[in-house]
Amino acid sequence: MPAIVEFPTVVQQAVKQFGDIFANEPERQHFAEYLTGLLVAAKKNVTGINAEFAETTDQSCLNRWLTEAPWDAQELNERRLEWHQQDSQTRYSERGIIPIDNTLVDKAGKLIEDAGYFWDHAEQRHKIAHDYLIANYVCPSGKHYALEFRRFRKREDCEAKAAELKALKGGLAAASEEELRLATFKNHTVLCSELVDWVVEREIPGTFTFDIYFTNAPVLNHIDGHQRGYVGDLKFNRRVWFRGVEMKAEEMATQIPLAARKKLRIGERTQWYFTKTIWLPEVNHAVRIVILWDHWNGKEPVKILVTNQTHWEVTRSLTSYRGRWTGTETLHRDGKQHLGLGDCQLRSGEGQTRHMYLVLLVHSLLVAQLRQCRVSAWAQTTLTTIGEACRAALRETLGKTITWAIERATLDHWQPEKIKAHLQLV
Repeated sequence: MPAIVEFPTVVQQAVKQFGDIFANEPERQHFAEYLTGLLVAAKKNVTGINAEFAETTDQSCLNRWLTEAPWDAQELNERRLEWHQQDSQTRYSERGIIPIDNTLVDKAGKLIEDAGYFWDHAEQRHKIAHDYLIANYVCPSGKHYALEFRRFRKREDCEAKAAELKALKGGLAAASEEELRLATFKNHTVLCSELVDWVVEREIPGTFTFDIYFTNAPVLNHIDGHQRGYVGDLKFNRRVWFRGVEMKAEEMATQIPLAARKKLRIGERTQWYFTKTIWLPEVNHAVRIVILWDHWNGKEPVKILVTNQTHWEVTRSLTSYRGRWTGTETLHRDGKQHLGLGDCQLRSGEGQTRHMYLVLLVHSLLVAQLRQCRVSAWAQTTLTTIGEACRAALRETLGKTITWAIERATLDHWQPEKIKAHLQLV
C-alpha cells in the first residue's frame, strides 16, 4: 500500500528486539522500512518498498543499506533463532524435525551474482534463478521456521572466478575469504553436509529429513557419523541388499508377500507397510526401510523410506518424514507468495544474501503470531496462516494512515490537497 506513515506493530517490536545490531538510527529506520515492505508492499524490491512510504529518503539509501552498510546478517540470524527459544511453541525439542531441501527462486537476469539457468522440475522448463538449500525446523507444536541456508554456485562460475584470481598479483594466496568462497565449487551434497554440520555445531536437537535427491550415501554417512537420526525418501531404483542379494528397491518390494504387509492408520489415511533392517551399498551403517502401499494388494509401493533409527516404530518414521512438507514446501510457498522471497533483483550477492535473511526474519515474526491463545490488538483476529498475518498487517498499516489523515484534517486543519501531497498521492 502507498502512503505508509507508521510501521506495523510487529515491525516496531522487531526493531526493539533486534535494533541494537545496527550502528545508528538511520540504519534502524531502513531495517524497519525493509521489514514493513516485505509485509505489505505491492512490489517487494528496493524501489517498490521505498515508494510505499510517505516520508523517506532516496531509494539509493535503502539500496546501500542492504548492500554496503556494515551490519552482520549472520548475527541477525543467530539472534532470530535465540529469540525463538524464548517461546515454548518454537523452542527446540528432541522431537523436532529438521528438513533440508532446495528451491529455485526466480530472478530477472543473469547479471545477478550466482543466478543462472536451472531446470525446474515442477514447471518442466529452464529458468533464471537462484538455487537455495535451506535447513528448516519443525517444532512439536507444528510451528516451523528456517534455520540456515546455502546458495548453490555453478561450477563454470567458480572456475571463472578462480582463473580471475590466479591472473591477479598474488593469485589465490592473496584472495580474501569471500573471493575463495566464490572460486570454490561445492555441489549439493557438500552444501547439504555443511548445513548438517551447522546444525550439529549449535547442538540443535531433532531428526533430519529430506527427499530422494539428498538420500545418497555421502549424506547418510555424514549424518550418521554425527550420531544423528534421519529419515529419507529412497529412490525406487536405488540398490539395496535384501536376503543376501543386491537388487533395486522396487525389485525388493515385489518380493514382499501380501501376508507380510501390515495395516497402518494415521489420521484418516490407511496404508499397508513392510519394514525390515537391511544394508545399502556404500552406506556404512544398517538402515531400516519402510515400504508403503495404498492397498493391501497393491502391486507397486507409493513410497519407500529409509532411516538409521532401526529401533523406531513405523509411525515415528512416517510422522518424522511428513514434517518435511511442513518445513520446506510451506516456507517456499509463503516466502514466494507473501514475503518477497524472489522479488529482490540486486546484482550484489551480499545484497541477495541479506534479503534472504530479512525474509526469514519476517517469516519468523509472523510465525510467532500464529495460533496465539490471546488475539493481538493489532491483528484483531486469531491468525492461522502467513497470508492472513500479512493481510492483518496491511489492514493495521492502512488504518494508521487513515487515522493520521483524519487527525491532520480535524486537529491541524490541513486541506485535502496538502494531506494527499504529504502522502505522495498526488
